Amino acid sequence: MPKILSIETSTTVCSVAITTDGNTLASQKLFLEKSHSTLLTVVIEQIMKQVGIEMAELDAIAVSKGPGSYTGLRIGVSTAKGLCYALDKPLIAVNTLHAMANEVNLHNHSQALLCPMIDARRMEVYTALYDGELNELKKTSAKILEENSFDETLSLKQVLFFGNGAEKFITLKKDVPNAVFIDRITPSAWSVGHLAHQAFLKSDFEDVAYFEPYYLKDFVATKPKKIL
Repeated sequence: MPKILSIETSTTVCSVAITTDGNTLASQKLFLEKSHSTLLTVVIEQIMKQVGIEMAELDAIAVSKGPGSYTGLRIGVSTAKGLCYALDKPLIAVNTLHAMANEVNLHNHSQALLCPMIDARRMEVYTALYDGELNELKKTSAKILEENSFDETLSLKQVLFFGNGAEKFITLKKDVPNAVFIDRITPSAWSVGHLAHQAFLKSDFEDVAYFEPYYLKDFVATKPKKIL
């Protein structure tokens, strides 16, 4: 019964969960801007106490590897790697979009296609496409949304769009029957943990020393706004 601590910090949401055998023992999610650096370790300590498990009893540490926020991913991965070093535990990395699709697929009774979207500024999103068995139909990519985006797919099959990036796509596809938008879906550590359990059984671990987040795009620094 592998016990896995999962960390999700790919967006502005900070999420931590403990799973065993793919079942969620406890999870917490913070909807606070810029909370990752100050509250992530605090939440980890709280959730470990909540389930009554010592850190040394964990079998692995899982982390959402991206794509997503450069800063958020860096903090999450650095924390996960630090724990792996300190506890001598294996590291499991889970694609953020795959975890989002896994969460929505639990209620996908119509076997529609799944299209998670993470906001990448302006009309660009990080996205991928999965079927009802979570097979990847279109690989993770940075995509600029246009009026004809996904037209070919939508002409054949119903597609569920979700994530904070999907909000900007509604205006382009709100009248398309096969385009279904699901709101309030944010990346969850418990879903990362469910997929991490499958990876654990296959011994699909990362090299802790060399693992890096899946940024997908180069980091672009923004200038601070002038205070008038």
